[in-house]
Amino acid sequence: MKRTNFIPPALPAAVEKELQNLCHEARGNILKMTSLAASGHPGGSMSSLEIFALLWSQANVNPEKPSMAGRDRIVVSHGHTSPGVYSVLGALNFFDLNEAVVSFRLAGSDFEGHIERHLPGIELTSGNLGQGLSAAIGMGIAGRSNGVKNHIWVVAGDGENQKGQISEARRFASKYMLNNLTYVIDLNHLQISGDTADVMPMNLRAEFEASGWDVTETDGHDLNDLYKALRPEGQKKPRLILARTVMGKGVSFMENKAGFHGRALKKDELTQALKELNIENNMEELAAERKIFLKNRKTSCREEPVYHLINNAGDPITYSTGHKGDNRSAWGKALVSLADANSDNIPLVFDCDLAGSVKTAEFAQKYPGHFFQTGIMEHHAATMAGCATLADKVAFWSDFGVFAIDETFNQHRLNDINHTNLKVVATHCGLDVGPDGKTHHSIKYVGLMRALPNYRTIVPADPNQTDRAVRHAATNPGNYFIAMGRSKLHTIEKENGTPFFDENYEFTYGKADKFRSGTDVAILAMGSTSGKAILAAQILEIGGVSTGVWGISCPTEISEEFIRNLLNFKHIITVEDHDTETGLGAGIALSLSGIGSTPPLTRIGVTNYGMSGDAEDLYTLQGLQPEQIAETIIEKLG
Repeated sequence: MKRTNFIPPALPAAVEKELQNLCHEARGNILKMTSLAASGHPGGSMSSLEIFALLWSQANVNPEKPSMAGRDRIVVSHGHTSPGVYSVLGALNFFDLNEAVVSFRLAGSDFEGHIERHLPGIELTSGNLGQGLSAAIGMGIAGRSNGVKNHIWVVAGDGENQKGQISEARRFASKYMLNNLTYVIDLNHLQISGDTADVMPMNLRAEFEASGWDVTETDGHDLNDLYKALRPEGQKKPRLILARTVMGKGVSFMENKAGFHGRALKKDELTQALKELNIENNMEELAAERKIFLKNRKTSCREEPVYHLINNAGDPITYSTGHKGDNRSAWGKALVSLADANSDNIPLVFDCDLAGSVKTAEFAQKYPGHFFQTGIMEHHAATMAGCATLADKVAFWSDFGVFAIDETFNQHRLNDINHTNLKVVATHCGLDVGPDGKTHHSIKYVGLMRALPNYRTIVPADPNQTDRAVRHAATNPGNYFIAMGRSKLHTIEKENGTPFFDENYEFTYGKADKFRSGTDVAILAMGSTSGKAILAAQILEIGGVSTGVWGISCPTEISEEFIRNLLNFKHIITVEDHDTETGLGAGIALSLSGIGSTPPLTRIGVTNYGMSGDAEDLYTLQGLQPEQIAETIIEKLG
């Protein structure tokens, strides 16, 4: 099929005829694969079909080189329309169509129930509705930063536009004038519970126009009209296309029936539908192939993700003995240092109206073209920043802990699934937020991050370790979550009085840092409580208790070797400005549970929501001051 790249003003007649045939066959394949699986979403797949067919056949994408640089990007937000996506991509030779039909939704198959970006032609694993537009905007921002001249189309269902994140995304796109972005809504007016106007009324034209978008409406099944609407020629603003479609298009008894949104056809219904479409009913042969699929499985399309990295970590900044500073300021200085050292590869930095507090203001002033202010739109920011990394950029997003993880866990979950390369720096974590009170005390973040297998969590002990951790995250692949408090901390020192994290220190993810040696008690401290744990150890030593102290900066990555080295102690203590049920203490308990007979474990930390007050007073209320830690240990030792 001739690929036009949407240059001709009208769809060539020969191409239109080929696409009509493709869509006709695809409707049959949609019904066959969902019937074989006895599940799936045929209705919306059939209403979005012409949109999919035009985009993947005419945009600047290449089935032989699906990851080519500078390609147009097609993001499908309503990932449950996977049968339609697979039918079109298979017909266009991005992968084997028959395998998609036969193995759809089968355990071990590449062709899962919602689209997966490891498959050629698919840019985003999606289906968790409302995030596709934000993801595409992230790709657009990254492409612009890299000087890429491409176009990005996003396809979404109309029902998902009830999500609040989309309103955040459309405002951002308008502010930053993304004139290479087209958002296509499959306007079939139906969702699971019925008519969208009954479930939750929307005025999509008015809402997008109010945000500064160009809006056009077209027949979503008329290939010529749809082609003209999709053409980016002359586009000066982000554009919305309201594509009027019919749920279940092509099969009379399915059309405009909400029940077929997520229901496969029964055997007699399938027979009737295929007869109406005049498509061969070869279901017995396909069913036989499905039964032997796992035994004769082909090589998976899944590949290890390829990450764009910052190669130069820059010169680390070492804060001297006696220095008292906050980790967030050290993070801000490390960020500017990284950018200075990588003038040809400056990271993108996203902020949610907190640049002064999270210390990205200096970067914003020095590198304004790489700094993006989203306002108070955390859900959009989390998805956008993550997906910017899928278009060859390193991205940082900094926010307060309660917004950076507690509020946006679902967005990070999608980032985790998509193997993004986002570096989240969360300040104002723990009781250390102080007077802001319990609504702003992020005390569950370790447990939340432990639930995401592709995120790495770092809680640095002082400004020096913060500097090294930021540089490590920037120059290593994958998602990182770096958590820190608000208050100023003393530099962690060696016993000889020099900085522990000095110019010779190199951050190694998962490694515990031994601050003090001892033989009776092992104190394991996380983040800002490290200094308090060292002071507690000094008190215990005076009382004759030999105390070792370790800083655990990576609470979700605790090695078995380290745990086994603790077995000779009389007691193990964890200390943290975090909930003990989900934080470091819980992680150590889990690690010990798999070993057998172990020393007793005492967890010292936050046991309930904190109050509003000075951080040191809140630590006192939770038993986190050095004297209280020492007293607890003495009591435990009897």
